[in-house]
Amino acid sequence: MAIRFTASQSVEIAVPEEPIPIQYYLRQPQRLVKALVDNSRIQQLSEEIFRLKMRPLTFMSLSIQPTVDMRVWVESNDIIYLRSLGCEILGFEYINQRFALNLKGHLSPKELSTGTRLQGRADLEVQIDLPPPFSLTPKPILEATGNGLLKSVLLTVKQRLLHQLLADYRHWVISQTKNQGINGDSSKLPMLNPE
Repeated sequence: MAIRFTASQSVEIAVPEEPIPIQYYLRQPQRLVKALVDNSRIQQLSEEIFRLKMRPLTFMSLSIQPTVDMRVWVESNDIIYLRSLGCEILGFEYINQRFALNLKGHLSPKELSTGTRLQGRADLEVQIDLPPPFSLTPKPILEATGNGLLKSVLLTVKQRLLHQLLADYRHWVISQTKNQGINGDSSKLPMLNPE
């Protein structure tokens, strides 16, 4: 039985004022990936491409652990984008051949009168052809369960982003100001968005 699950999640984070604006931090996509996922579950394949081993997901009686290849890059407008490139489910060849995961997201800094805020959104879609025992379960129950599972995955990512991103940004600013002796002197920073 072929079925599709979807979930979306938005995020808005107030960024504390630091000697180095967050736009400089965001130019290092690997830092964002490490803020989103535990370091032990990340394999960097290239400058922009990462293999992420997700935590096991339990859907009804089925437990799977997807491995997702993800491209994470920053554009000249300081917006970070992420896109899934592929997905593999180890140990379940039947499911692996009938499983597609599509993740799209972005995170961008917005300058407001109250300070800088990061605004973002992630959209996750899974298409799967479920094995025969599931065809006996009514489709609305399967859809509600699957959509709920994807929503919980995105909510977990959002919570980690809210806690880890600002902590890592603060740590990065401290290390940069120590290394470069910036201490509030923004003239020592490279230009943002040079034309």
